[in-house]
Amino acid sequence: MKPAKFILLLLLCGIAFGFTNSLRKDHWKPLFNGKDLSGWDTYIGPDLDDNGKPITNQPIGLNNDPRHVFTIVNEGGENVIRISGENWGAISTKKEYENYHLQLQFKWGALLWGQKKGKKKDSGLLYHSVGKYGADYGAWMRSHEFQVEEGNCGDYWGVAGGMVAVPVIKKSETEFVYNPKGAFITFREGAKEGRRCIKQGDAENPTGQWNTLDLYCHGDTSIHVVNGKVVMVLYHSQQQDNGLFSPLTKGKIQIQSEGAEVFYKQIKIQSISGLPAEYLK
Repeated sequence: MKPAKFILLLLLCGIAFGFTNSLRKDHWKPLFNGKDLSGWDTYIGPDLDDNGKPITNQPIGLNNDPRHVFTIVNEGGENVIRISGENWGAISTKKEYENYHLQLQFKWGALLWGQKKGKKKDSGLLYHSVGKYGADYGAWMRSHEFQVEEGNCGDYWGVAGGMVAVPVIKKSETEFVYNPKGAFITFREGAKEGRRCIKQGDAENPTGQWNTLDLYCHGDTSIHVVNGKVVMVLYHSQQQDNGLFSPLTKGKIQIQSEGAEVFYKQIKIQSISGLPAEYLK
């Protein structure tokens, strides 16, 4: 090989190696400081009866938590966020984020409340959250949901106008399962296919054990990863507002309280310049 060509090859390899490293090099920033909810707001919707119906239409509101739904407790020798589930609501970051890799850990507690008694424990990671508090069920902002629910961890729900396109295989008239070789369907509130897409496989650990969730968002694409397994890739992130459609590629991060006791810890985020190629295969 001629010297000039050899040097060019080395330069190209260096650029490729540097680009790969730029995607994988860790620059984590904690979103939970291990002490309190600094950097987060709390929002709690109206009190509900055992059928999930509002007793009044008056929300408990922003940064008002009289029943201590959101607290910091010591669990296994470290401070974690406890969400009691007694009221529907969420903690939400004060800042908006885009083009990021978010990672957190969660595990289920024992308590269930109201209409969730005797049912699957439920919570959720809501991302690209925008608009007013309480837009969905009086409790959550418009967003995309990375479902956190026993047996359904990694599902998608479109929240209050959030919408994505996902390749799926049709399981029934109302059930669609993510499959990278499937046909694309857009999921949103009001669509005939509904606003839920079912994840591929089940990667959740048994109840009581910690689980690790990774969420990758770049441009209008996102990836749901449960305990290291890709369970869904979502495309063409948009929002619907009064019949108008527009991109939805950044926003706050919410973590739900939805009738079940749940613990969260090690919540951290880092900027990314692209999505992991191996997760898009």
